[in-house]
Amino acid sequence: MHPSICLLLTRACGHIPHRCRPSGLALVGLFAIAALTPACGPDDSGPKDLSSEQLRDAQQCKKCHPAHYQQWEGSMHAYAADDPLFLAMNARGQEETNGELGSFCVQCHAPVAVQLGVTTDGLNLADVPQALKGVTCFFCHSAAAVEGTHNKPIRLADDGVLRAAITDPVESPAHHAGYSPLLDRDERASADMCGSCHDIVTPAGVHLERSYDEWQHTLFANQDTQLTCANCHMPGRTGPAADFEGVGMREVHNHSMPAVDIALSAWPLREQQHAAVLDELNSSLVAQLCVTPPDSELTVVTKLENAFAGHSFPSGAAHDRRVWLELRAFVGKNEVFSSGVVGPNQALAELNDPQLWLLRDHALDGAGNDAHMFWDVRSVESNLLPQASSPQEPHFVSHGYTLPLTDGVPDRVEMKVWMRPMGREVLNDLVSSGHLTEADFADMPTHVVVDTLSWQFSDAGYGCVPPGIF
Repeated sequence: MHPSICLLLTRACGHIPHRCRPSGLALVGLFAIAALTPACGPDDSGPKDLSSEQLRDAQQCKKCHPAHYQQWEGSMHAYAADDPLFLAMNARGQEETNGELGSFCVQCHAPVAVQLGVTTDGLNLADVPQALKGVTCFFCHSAAAVEGTHNKPIRLADDGVLRAAITDPVESPAHHAGYSPLLDRDERASADMCGSCHDIVTPAGVHLERSYDEWQHTLFANQDTQLTCANCHMPGRTGPAADFEGVGMREVHNHSMPAVDIALSAWPLREQQHAAVLDELNSSLVAQLCVTPPDSELTVVTKLENAFAGHSFPSGAAHDRRVWLELRAFVGKNEVFSSGVVGPNQALAELNDPQLWLLRDHALDGAGNDAHMFWDVRSVESNLLPQASSPQEPHFVSHGYTLPLTDGVPDRVEMKVWMRPMGREVLNDLVSSGHLTEADFADMPTHVVVDTLSWQFSDAGYGCVPPGIF
């Protein structure tokens, strides 16, 4: 692979991609599912295999894979069936569709519970054993085949084999182990697996979440430069795959899988997850602020490039996400212009701001009105930052502001990019229907995606900060 491409991809995901490594030095990938016994090691006196029930319980995994377990335990995968926003939206959806929503939501948020028939609609999750909630170790590592592109078309094996990316797993006294390209982040099949859950087509036929579809049209999916979902969301390090004798050093991977959301209630490693989310977001965009010489008004141009996200930005539940640019101009200490300045409890929809640059999917119902609940959505007007299809295709998007000069020519202009995981207007809608309380989302963060860029007039005059990027 060309060195410049390797540099780009290494910057994007913080490790050297498989295709950039010298011949013969490629690491095997992911972690070995090697041993899950209470003693965490070979024991001829005990049973050869854990029972099916034990294999489904991540607490058993913890005994020999404590680091992987701890990372997963703090992840949104583990939190998926305990998230108050999911519970509220599912409850309201079941009511408003007279139960026709069925397992549509819970099949992704608690797939093993659905497979076992412990829940059919997610309304009884409070009574479901914790071992069956969320996207569990067993679910991912039992995947035998992906039989579609959206809405979790993953077929689980019933052979007792837990699969991973290790081609030569160490024999385990706890369970059978095998290799699968579905768990090998250097194989395209792993993106097919992740993407099949993270692309959602609603019961009305609207392709509402499209991360996988977006990825397929980017340079990240190009055969020569391929980076899969796990390449970025599960960074690797060298270490033992399991904690028992005979297990050597592998390339093991972080299982916290940060993206945008964090737990809103008491949950393990919440602050660490928040920090990891910020690391992901802060390394996604490249920004520039340009100020041109004034005539009757001042023109300010802001530029954003989705440089390192392997899909559009924002992505996933982009109809719920809110990404916006804040611009402020000053004459001395006096603020003379602002756009995108939002109060902590204010919905962006409440702003009277004709110059607001807002990035999101605008979901509409059949009459063309705002639709906050996915089962009401019939169409989408998309305003996202796309990802380039090749390294030679810079893909920045510009947004211009016109600033009046009634208070004088600004000598300082600042920009900042913010993100909310879910729009306040959607949260307020769930509160008004009685399915959510404000206390449920009191700890929802507003992420800083691009911290303050500041242009200040000097002897150098007008121009761009930083210069020479685009």
